[in-house]
Amino acid sequence: MRLLAQFVYLQALDVLTTLAFLSRGVEEANPLVRLVMSWMPTRLGSLVCVKLLAVALAVYCWRQGRQRLLGRMNVFFAFLVVWNLVALVLALGAWT
Repeated sequence: MRLLAQFVYLQALDVLTTLAFLSRGVEEANPLVRLVMSWMPTRLGSLVCVKLLAVALAVYCWRQGRQRLLGRMNVFFAFLVVWNLVALVLALGAWT
């Protein structure tokens, strides 16, 4: 259950960091998320839709006993959140 909770937490962090860097003019890199953003009227709504799908897949993995895969997804999303933070810092010009 801890891996699933971590996954949900990382998804929330990804939404928050993505909204932050999008507000600073940084483009979304994920083509799937960009596609959903083109369909939805708000950025938040599109991100929530994508994250609900991701959480549904994580619940499926957890129920199927695929903890190793869920752990790897957590590592991936942890790096993704760090990437978002770096993009935000660069967009703010903090390293110039």
